[in-house]
Amino acid sequence: MKRNTLVLGVMIVGIALLLWSGWHNLRQRRIAMQLAEANHVVLTPAQPSQSAQGDDSEDVDPGAKLRGKTAPAFTLSTLDGKKVSLADYKGRPVLLNFWATWCAPCKIEMPWFEELRKQYAGQGFEILGLTADVDAGKDVIGKTAKQVGVTYPILLTTDKVQDAYGGIEYLPMSFYVDRDGKVIEATAGLSSKNEIEANIKKTIASGATTAMKGGE
Repeated sequence: MKRNTLVLGVMIVGIALLLWSGWHNLRQRRIAMQLAEANHVVLTPAQPSQSAQGDDSEDVDPGAKLRGKTAPAFTLSTLDGKKVSLADYKGRPVLLNFWATWCAPCKIEMPWFEELRKQYAGQGFEILGLTADVDAGKDVIGKTAKQVGVTYPILLTTDKVQDAYGGIEYLPMSFYVDRDGKVIEATAGLSSKNEIEANIKKTIASGATTAMKGGE
């Protein structure tokens, strides 16, 4: 009897910790988003020399860990159930944008993404939108994407993929991946349209340089 009571007690404590952890993570994300929305926060990436020092710069620059490295591979589902892998875009510059339906700054950026996607489509550029609130439901996600005028692929991300990209503690968060699959730039928070376009150009140029060298 005592053993059963002890086991039950441990289970209750475990469940309580899981619930608290989930609530805490959600609360932190919402606070970060509220700050970004209120102040138009743009987290400035650390300089490469700073990132290489191994200090706490990653706390300020969430993308520091992946910048310059191969983008983590993934295969995710679209809203209509189609499987899409990052490997499908090998040889093309790609912008990975993590967003959520409740994220107001995300919805400011997304129309810019759509416009720039069309502008640079001739150079192979593509955007994949990875929604971070799968629980919202496909209908709500699809409706939100349509409202902001997005036509690029929307993928239902997972905790595993988000963890691979550093945990996605801020939204919006974007990773610019060149033709070789390397993360050229990573940004957290709302960026200006000019900054986004500059990063797209840098990503396209990086791949183009590599391709040119490979063709010599």
